[in-house]
Amino acid sequence: MNPSSFADIIAALDQGTVIPYLGPGVLRGVTDTVSGTPIPAESQDLILAMTGGQPMAPRLMYEFPRAAMHMENKKGRSFLERFLNTTYGERTWSASEFHQWLAARKLPYVIDCNRDTQLQQRYADRDHTLVLGASRLTGTHYRFDLHEFRDGAYRHITQDEVNKDLPVLFKPMGSPLPKPSYVASDADFVDYITELMGGFAVPAWLKQYRQQKRYLFLGMRFNRDTERMVMSDLIYDAADNAGWAFIPEPSAKETRFCSRRNIQIVQADWTDLLAGTVPVASQVA
Repeated sequence: MNPSSFADIIAALDQGTVIPYLGPGVLRGVTDTVSGTPIPAESQDLILAMTGGQPMAPRLMYEFPRAAMHMENKKGRSFLERFLNTTYGERTWSASEFHQWLAARKLPYVIDCNRDTQLQQRYADRDHTLVLGASRLTGTHYRFDLHEFRDGAYRHITQDEVNKDLPVLFKPMGSPLPKPSYVASDADFVDYITELMGGFAVPAWLKQYRQQKRYLFLGMRFNRDTERMVMSDLIYDAADNAGWAFIPEPSAKETRFCSRRNIQIVQADWTDLLAGTVPVASQVA
Protein backbone atom coordinates (compact mmCIF):
# COMPACT_ATOMS: atom_id res chain seq x y z
CA MET A 1 0.00 0.00 0.00
CA ASN A 2 1.40 3.41 -0.91
CA PRO A 3 0.09 6.83 0.17
CA SER A 4 -2.06 7.24 -2.93
CA SER A 5 -3.67 3.81 -2.61
CA PHE A 6 -4.22 4.42 1.11
CA ALA A 7 -6.17 7.54 0.16
CA ASP A 8 -7.99 5.48 -2.46
CA ILE A 9 -9.20 3.07 0.24
CA ILE A 10 -10.67 5.93 2.25
CA ALA A 11 -12.33 7.26 -0.91
CA ALA A 12 -13.69 3.79 -1.71
CA LEU A 13 -15.11 3.56 1.82
CA ASP A 14 -17.05 6.75 1.20
CA GLN A 15 -18.24 5.46 -2.17
CA GLY A 16 -19.44 2.17 -0.67
CA THR A 17 -17.19 -0.10 -2.73
CA VAL A 18 -15.16 -0.97 0.37
CA ILE A 19 -17.14 -2.13 3.40
CA PRO A 20 -15.80 -1.71 6.94
CA TYR A 21 -15.87 -4.92 9.00
CA LEU A 22 -15.36 -4.19 12.70
CA GLY A 23 -13.96 -6.48 15.39
CA PRO A 24 -13.57 -6.02 19.15
CA GLY A 25 -10.28 -4.14 18.83
CA VAL A 26 -12.06 -0.96 17.71
CA LEU A 27 -13.57 -0.65 21.20
CA ARG A 28 -10.16 -0.21 22.76
CA GLY A 29 -10.16 2.99 24.81
CA VAL A 30 -13.91 2.93 25.59
CA THR A 31 -14.50 3.04 29.36
CA ASP A 32 -17.33 3.05 31.88
CA THR A 33 -18.14 6.70 32.55
CA VAL A 34 -18.59 6.00 36.27
CA SER A 35 -15.91 3.44 37.17
CA GLY A 36 -13.45 4.07 34.35
CA THR A 37 -13.14 0.33 33.64
CA PRO A 38 -12.61 -0.66 29.98
CA ILE A 39 -15.54 -2.06 28.06
CA PRO A 40 -15.22 -5.87 27.80
CA ALA A 41 -14.96 -6.60 24.10
CA GLU A 42 -12.12 -9.05 23.48
CA SER A 43 -12.92 -12.70 24.21
CA GLN A 44 -10.95 -13.06 27.45
CA ASP A 45 -12.17 -9.74 28.82
CA LEU A 46 -15.76 -10.79 28.19
CA ILE A 47 -15.21 -14.08 29.99
CA LEU A 48 -13.74 -12.40 33.06
CA ALA A 49 -16.55 -9.85 33.11
CA MET A 50 -19.08 -12.68 32.93
CA THR A 51 -17.47 -14.56 35.83
CA GLY A 52 -16.79 -11.57 38.04
CA GLY A 53 -13.07 -11.71 37.35
CA GLN A 54 -12.62 -15.42 38.07
CA PRO A 55 -10.62 -17.31 35.41
CA MET A 56 -12.16 -20.47 34.02
CA ALA A 57 -10.49 -23.69 32.89
CA PRO A 58 -8.01 -23.14 30.03
CA ARG A 59 -10.22 -24.92 27.48
CA LEU A 60 -13.06 -22.50 28.35
CA MET A 61 -10.84 -19.42 28.43
CA TYR A 62 -9.86 -20.13 24.82
CA GLU A 63 -12.84 -18.17 23.50
CA PHE A 64 -15.99 -16.52 24.76
CA PRO A 65 -18.52 -18.82 23.01
CA ARG A 66 -17.13 -21.84 24.87
CA ALA A 67 -17.27 -20.08 28.21
CA ALA A 68 -20.73 -18.70 27.45
CA MET A 69 -21.98 -22.20 26.61
CA HIS A 70 -20.62 -23.50 29.92
CA MET A 71 -22.37 -20.74 31.87
CA GLU A 72 -25.57 -21.20 29.89
CA ASN A 73 -25.60 -24.92 30.76
CA LYS A 74 -24.79 -24.14 34.37
CA LYS A 75 -27.01 -21.12 35.06
CA GLY A 76 -29.44 -21.00 32.15
CA ARG A 77 -29.85 -18.90 29.04
CA SER A 78 -31.37 -16.08 31.05
CA PHE A 79 -28.08 -15.61 32.93
CA LEU A 80 -26.16 -15.09 29.69
CA GLU A 81 -28.72 -12.68 28.28
CA ARG A 82 -28.84 -10.69 31.53
CA PHE A 83 -25.06 -10.39 31.49
CA LEU A 84 -25.00 -9.09 27.91
CA ASN A 85 -27.95 -6.75 28.49
CA THR A 86 -26.35 -5.32 31.64
CA THR A 87 -22.94 -4.98 30.01
CA TYR A 88 -23.97 -3.38 26.75
CA GLY A 89 -27.47 -2.06 27.37
CA GLU A 90 -27.50 -0.68 30.92
CA ARG A 91 -24.02 0.65 31.59
CA THR A 92 -22.92 4.02 30.20
CA TRP A 93 -19.76 3.94 28.13
CA SER A 94 -17.58 6.78 26.91
CA ALA A 95 -17.93 7.85 23.29
CA SER A 96 -15.50 6.12 20.94
CA GLU A 97 -13.36 8.36 18.75
CA PHE A 98 -13.28 5.63 16.11
CA HIS A 99 -17.06 5.20 15.97
CA GLN A 100 -17.54 8.95 15.75
CA TRP A 101 -15.07 9.07 12.85
CA LEU A 102 -16.78 6.19 11.07
CA ALA A 103 -20.34 7.47 11.58
CA ALA A 104 -19.35 10.91 10.31
CA ARG A 105 -18.48 9.35 6.94
CA LYS A 106 -22.16 8.36 6.45
CA LEU A 107 -21.29 5.05 4.81
CA PRO A 108 -23.93 2.95 3.03
CA TYR A 109 -23.06 -0.34 4.77
CA VAL A 110 -21.13 -1.28 7.92
CA ILE A 111 -20.63 -4.73 9.46
CA ASP A 112 -20.06 -4.48 13.21
CA CYS A 113 -19.23 -7.77 14.95
CA ASN A 114 -19.52 -6.27 18.43
CA ARG A 115 -22.56 -6.34 20.71
CA ASP A 116 -22.28 -2.76 21.99
CA THR A 117 -24.43 0.20 20.92
CA GLN A 118 -21.74 2.76 19.98
CA LEU A 119 -22.65 2.88 16.30
CA GLN A 120 -26.38 2.78 16.98
CA GLN A 121 -25.96 5.84 19.18
CA ARG A 122 -23.95 7.60 16.48
CA TYR A 123 -26.60 6.65 13.88
CA ALA A 124 -29.43 8.16 15.95
CA ASP A 125 -29.19 11.32 13.82
CA ARG A 126 -30.25 9.56 10.61
CA ASP A 127 -32.74 7.07 9.25
CA HIS A 128 -31.16 3.65 8.79
CA THR A 129 -31.80 -0.08 8.57
CA LEU A 130 -30.53 -2.28 11.40
CA VAL A 131 -29.88 -5.98 10.75
CA LEU A 132 -29.50 -7.92 13.99
CA GLY A 133 -28.14 -11.46 14.00
CA ALA A 134 -30.28 -14.04 15.78
CA SER A 135 -30.04 -17.72 16.61
CA ARG A 136 -32.01 -20.75 17.69
CA LEU A 137 -35.29 -19.36 16.39
CA THR A 138 -38.28 -21.60 15.80
CA GLY A 139 -40.65 -21.46 12.87
CA THR A 140 -38.15 -19.91 10.43
CA HIS A 141 -34.77 -20.56 8.86
CA TYR A 142 -33.88 -16.87 8.88
CA ARG A 143 -31.28 -15.79 11.42
CA PHE A 144 -31.77 -12.04 11.47
CA ASP A 145 -34.26 -9.40 12.57
CA LEU A 146 -34.78 -6.21 10.59
CA HIS A 147 -35.53 -2.82 12.11
CA GLU A 148 -35.94 0.58 10.50
CA PHE A 149 -34.89 3.64 12.47
CA ARG A 150 -37.11 6.58 11.62
CA ASP A 151 -38.33 9.61 13.60
CA GLY A 152 -36.07 8.71 16.52
CA ALA A 153 -37.25 5.14 17.05
CA TYR A 154 -36.88 1.62 15.70
CA ARG A 155 -39.73 -0.39 14.26
CA HIS A 156 -39.59 -4.03 13.20
CA ILE A 157 -39.91 -4.55 9.46
CA THR A 158 -39.95 -7.41 6.97
CA GLN A 159 -37.65 -7.84 3.98
CA ASP A 160 -40.46 -6.62 1.73
CA GLU A 161 -40.62 -3.34 3.67
CA VAL A 162 -36.90 -2.51 3.45
CA ASN A 163 -36.02 0.89 2.05
CA LYS A 164 -32.92 0.06 0.02
CA ASP A 165 -31.85 3.71 -0.08
CA LEU A 166 -31.15 3.82 3.66
CA PRO A 167 -27.70 3.09 5.11
CA VAL A 168 -27.37 -0.35 6.71
CA LEU A 169 -25.85 -1.24 10.06
CA PHE A 170 -25.36 -5.01 10.23
CA LYS A 171 -24.62 -6.43 13.70
CA PRO A 172 -24.36 -10.21 13.20
CA MET A 173 -23.55 -10.90 16.89
CA GLY A 174 -26.57 -8.90 18.03
CA SER A 175 -27.25 -5.95 20.32
CA PRO A 176 -29.44 -5.07 23.32
CA LEU A 177 -31.29 -2.50 21.18
CA PRO A 178 -34.04 -2.24 20.19
CA LYS A 179 -34.88 -5.73 21.46
CA PRO A 180 -32.08 -7.91 22.88
CA SER A 181 -30.82 -10.49 20.40
CA TYR A 182 -27.47 -12.25 20.67
CA VAL A 183 -25.26 -14.82 19.01
CA ALA A 184 -22.96 -15.66 21.90
CA SER A 185 -22.64 -19.28 23.03
CA ASP A 186 -21.37 -22.30 21.12
CA ALA A 187 -24.94 -23.44 20.51
CA ASP A 188 -25.79 -20.02 19.08
CA PHE A 189 -22.84 -20.12 16.71
CA VAL A 190 -23.54 -23.68 15.55
CA ASP A 191 -27.06 -22.65 14.60
CA TYR A 192 -26.08 -19.25 13.19
CA ILE A 193 -23.18 -20.50 11.07
CA THR A 194 -25.24 -23.43 9.77
CA GLU A 195 -27.97 -21.08 8.53
CA LEU A 196 -25.37 -18.54 7.38
CA MET A 197 -23.82 -21.22 5.16
CA GLY A 198 -27.30 -22.06 3.93
CA GLY A 199 -27.95 -18.46 2.98
CA PHE A 200 -30.49 -17.64 5.69
CA ALA A 201 -28.49 -15.22 7.86
CA VAL A 202 -28.06 -12.39 5.34
CA PRO A 203 -31.09 -10.54 3.89
CA ALA A 204 -31.64 -10.99 0.16
CA TRP A 205 -31.00 -7.38 -0.87
CA LEU A 206 -27.67 -7.34 1.00
CA LYS A 207 -26.59 -10.47 -0.86
CA GLN A 208 -27.01 -8.51 -4.06
CA TYR A 209 -25.40 -5.35 -2.73
CA ARG A 210 -22.25 -7.09 -1.46
CA GLN A 211 -21.32 -8.66 -4.80
CA GLN A 212 -17.78 -7.74 -5.88
CA LYS A 213 -17.27 -5.49 -2.85
CA ARG A 214 -14.04 -5.33 -0.89
CA TYR A 215 -13.66 -5.12 2.88
CA LEU A 216 -11.58 -3.24 5.41
CA PHE A 217 -11.10 -5.32 8.56
CA LEU A 218 -10.41 -3.18 11.61
CA GLY A 219 -9.90 -4.44 15.17
CA MET A 220 -10.39 -7.99 13.88
CA ARG A 221 -8.18 -11.01 14.51
CA PHE A 222 -8.43 -14.35 12.69
CA ASN A 223 -6.80 -16.85 15.02
CA ARG A 224 -10.04 -18.62 15.95
CA ASP A 225 -12.22 -20.75 13.69
CA THR A 226 -15.46 -19.13 14.85
CA GLU A 227 -14.56 -15.64 13.66
CA ARG A 228 -13.11 -16.99 10.43
CA MET A 229 -16.18 -19.05 9.56
CA VAL A 230 -18.55 -16.16 10.19
CA MET A 231 -16.42 -13.75 8.19
CA SER A 232 -15.98 -16.10 5.24
CA ASP A 233 -19.74 -16.33 4.73
CA LEU A 234 -20.55 -12.69 5.47
CA ILE A 235 -18.19 -11.57 2.69
CA TYR A 236 -19.31 -14.21 0.19
CA ASP A 237 -19.20 -12.92 -3.40
CA ALA A 238 -16.44 -10.44 -2.55
CA ALA A 239 -14.12 -9.12 -5.25
CA ASP A 240 -11.07 -11.22 -6.19
CA ASN A 241 -8.99 -8.81 -4.10
CA ALA A 242 -11.21 -9.13 -1.04
CA GLY A 243 -9.69 -6.21 0.85
CA TRP A 244 -7.34 -5.33 3.68
CA ALA A 245 -6.94 -6.37 7.32
CA PHE A 246 -5.18 -4.00 9.71
CA ILE A 247 -3.30 -6.38 12.05
CA PRO A 248 -0.22 -4.91 13.77
CA GLU A 249 1.47 -8.26 14.50
CA PRO A 250 -0.25 -11.02 12.49
CA SER A 251 0.31 -14.62 13.50
CA ALA A 252 1.39 -17.22 10.98
CA LYS A 253 -2.14 -18.64 11.15
CA GLU A 254 -3.67 -15.27 10.32
CA THR A 255 -1.21 -14.71 7.50
CA ARG A 256 -2.08 -18.05 5.88
CA PHE A 257 -5.81 -17.53 6.31
CA CYS A 258 -5.82 -14.02 4.87
CA SER A 259 -3.68 -15.18 1.96
CA ARG A 260 -6.21 -17.93 1.15
CA ARG A 261 -9.04 -15.38 1.29
CA ASN A 262 -7.13 -12.86 -0.88
CA ILE A 263 -7.05 -10.35 1.96
CA GLN A 264 -3.93 -8.20 2.23
CA ILE A 265 -2.56 -7.72 5.73
CA VAL A 266 -1.45 -4.22 6.66
CA GLN A 267 0.79 -4.37 9.72
CA ALA A 268 -0.74 -1.33 11.36
CA ASP A 269 -3.49 -0.49 13.83
CA TRP A 270 -6.88 1.08 13.23
CA THR A 271 -5.57 4.16 15.05
CA ASP A 272 -3.16 4.63 12.14
CA LEU A 273 -6.16 4.72 9.82
CA LEU A 274 -7.70 7.57 11.79
CA ALA A 275 -4.42 9.44 11.86
CA GLY A 276 -3.70 8.70 8.20
CA THR A 277 -0.22 7.55 9.18
CA VAL A 278 0.29 3.95 8.16
CA PRO A 279 3.97 3.19 8.85
CA VAL A 280 6.02 2.71 5.68
CA ALA A 281 7.30 -0.67 6.89
CA SER A 282 3.74 -1.95 7.19
CA GLN A 283 2.48 -0.88 3.80
CA VAL A 284 1.52 -3.67 1.45
CA ALA A 285 1.38 -3.21 -2.30
